[in-house]
Amino acid sequence: MSPTTNNNKSKIQSYVKRRLPILTWLPGYHVSWLFQDVLAGITVGLTAVPQGIAYGVVAGLKPSYGLYSSFMSSFIYIFFGSCKNITIGPTAIMSLMVEPLVSKYGPEMAVLICFLKGCIIGLFGIFHLGFLLDFISLPVITGFTTAASINIATSQLKSLLGISGKSEDLVGTFKSIFKNIENINKWDVLLGTFTIIVLILLKNIPNKINGTVLQKAGWILTLARNSLVVIFGILLAYILNINGLKPFTLTASSMDEGLPHISFPPFSMNDSKNQSITYGFTDMIQNMGITLFTIPVISTIEHMAIAKAFASGKSLDATQEMLALGICNVFGSFVSSMPVTGSFTRTAVNHSSGGLVLLAAGFLTQTFQFIPKATLAGLIISAMYYMLDFQIFKLFWTAKKIDFFIMLMTLVTCIFAGLEKGIVFGIIMNLIILLSFTVKPSIKISIEKINEKTVVYVTPEETVTYPAAEKLRANIMKLSEDSTGNVILDCKNLKRIDVTVVKNMNLLANDLKLRNLQFIFINSKNNVTHVFNTIAPEIKSSFNQQINF
Repeated sequence: MSPTTNNNKSKIQSYVKRRLPILTWLPGYHVSWLFQDVLAGITVGLTAVPQGIAYGVVAGLKPSYGLYSSFMSSFIYIFFGSCKNITIGPTAIMSLMVEPLVSKYGPEMAVLICFLKGCIIGLFGIFHLGFLLDFISLPVITGFTTAASINIATSQLKSLLGISGKSEDLVGTFKSIFKNIENINKWDVLLGTFTIIVLILLKNIPNKINGTVLQKAGWILTLARNSLVVIFGILLAYILNINGLKPFTLTASSMDEGLPHISFPPFSMNDSKNQSITYGFTDMIQNMGITLFTIPVISTIEHMAIAKAFASGKSLDATQEMLALGICNVFGSFVSSMPVTGSFTRTAVNHSSGGLVLLAAGFLTQTFQFIPKATLAGLIISAMYYMLDFQIFKLFWTAKKIDFFIMLMTLVTCIFAGLEKGIVFGIIMNLIILLSFTVKPSIKISIEKINEKTVVYVTPEETVTYPAAEKLRANIMKLSEDSTGNVILDCKNLKRIDVTVVKNMNLLANDLKLRNLQFIFINSKNNVTHVFNTIAPEIKSSFNQQINF
């Protein structure tokens, strides 16, 4: 076999291992690690089961959809994921973004957008388009996630108070509560409040995985707190129910039984409110609107942020992570999954600890019908509170007021106009500010004396591009007219310049020449000199000469 053939074979093997990371880590797996990994699976499952049910509810779906989403995505990620600690599944933000579509058209929209989202994110990875996400700044992301947390928590207030009806936007929810204030169920309020208090207490008890027996017990209680409150709610409701008492509003018959059926994503559907109306594939895509694009973008941002946080100091293959996330969503759509992405809570649990969801989906769905809605509402509200990062608000305000303003405007727009419109508005604001720095670059223009001669001394910082070209020329002309002095352009900090700016500088040189004034360029780097020599060779003699007049 020739060296070229061996080299090609090695490249193919390297590429396959890069795209199927399981081929790299599985051969080195030790059986001695199995017990610890089983423990990790159980602890993650104790978080994933109640969260899956809760996020299914937030999305307006049957709770079983949340469970279906959890097990398939995690299974697929084993083969394609490059970050060993990350856990894939439904998240609060994905649930909130898909809820309007589910509410208006039905659950088929959630499953189809899961499939399409996977395809779009996969294409992001194939064409290496992840850099586009860099245009979404931290203030915009913070405003978006904060608004999502507030909206999700608000959407659960009616369930917490025992008021029937679907969740609405923030204003609509509070209007509905005031209209139905006499219908508040005091038992739901009591149970929901109790759930929140218990979750807060369990989260803050002293705990340490390698500490004393009490600290280890505290660690287990902290990890299992979501499951504990759900189990308590189920037992309490069941005991009261068999004794003829039904004080709580239950999930009742909203749970599907057994494991999901494997089938193609729905490429057509009947309207959930009028079965005589049928939507084709094109109609469904049109109905998704901008959500079809915002969900993949937000999902990828959420996933990559978590992957970077838990990469344990190793370099992250962004392309592979996008491919993995895309494939997880595509495969998930075949088992009625809602859109999934990296989950911070479950990833943190997996990271700290080192089949349960599938078991729950297969055998416990009858039990889940006794979950009080107030228990799920308390669980969700508690989780949303911990998503709020109050410290970063202070940092934005202290470090840079404009970033705080962008974050605040994004937050307000997301709450009152919708998440999609809010993040688009935030991105546009950010781009406008970014362009303003391009239009008004940092350029120091001053009148100085050199060799007893008055000159206009111009020092640009880093880059001057075409939006600033005309204004720069006008400012220099104005000062040169006032001082009747020569102009010196000090290029010591200038790293890049474009054709439009050079054309304007050439016009400026001609104008100054008519007034018997010089335009001198000093400290110019080779790449800047090259552009000037190509576009305006007639002013070549003015470059990097000694200032002597």
